[in-house]
Amino acid sequence: MAQARVKAPAPRKESVFGERFAVFAECLLTGVWIAVGCLGVVTYPAAFAAGARHLRRRTAHEGGGLRECVADFRAAVRGGWVVGLAGWAVAVAVWVDVLAARAGIPAGPFVGAVGILALIGATVALLRAAAVWTPGATWRASLADAGRRTVLDPAGSFLVVCGLAVVALSAWFVPPLAVPVLGAVAAAAVAVEERYRHR
Repeated sequence: MAQARVKAPAPRKESVFGERFAVFAECLLTGVWIAVGCLGVVTYPAAFAAGARHLRRRTAHEGGGLRECVADFRAAVRGGWVVGLAGWAVAVAVWVDVLAARAGIPAGPFVGAVGILALIGATVALLRAAAVWTPGATWRASLADAGRRTVLDPAGSFLVVCGLAVVALSAWFVPPLAVPVLGAVAAAAVAVEERYRHR
């Protein structure tokens, strides 16, 4: 008498809601990792690059965890600290412009507005460069390409600005909430770059 074959149970698929919630939770955790990486003051480009690369791996179902994120951070910080230092120099220059505008110099409001727009544009370009960074890529080339994409894709750049606004508002109303929301900004930059790539 032949024995009936016992079928192995099919692997259980995760629901769409469960998968999306897992990505959201991963974004919040990544935000904490990014915040820790930013503690070096000039290491924020490397922190965002490592966080974005981690999120790209997770959404592609390639695995990866803290160990891989730390390795990416170490690779990104080699040239990224110079970018971080330059970013702080730009921020100080814009702050001086704003102070000069408030002091009442001729054309001060115009100069201040241009400075603030330039700072926002540079921040968006930096986040877009970090979103596509890979080990071995030079920051100079990445930033040049990201600068072009920032101008050529204004809708995507606006979405990144909205993500930055969410972090700013979170920090204003509930300061601790700004830390995990940094991961959402990295995720927004990754999504914008994916959208641009598939246009």
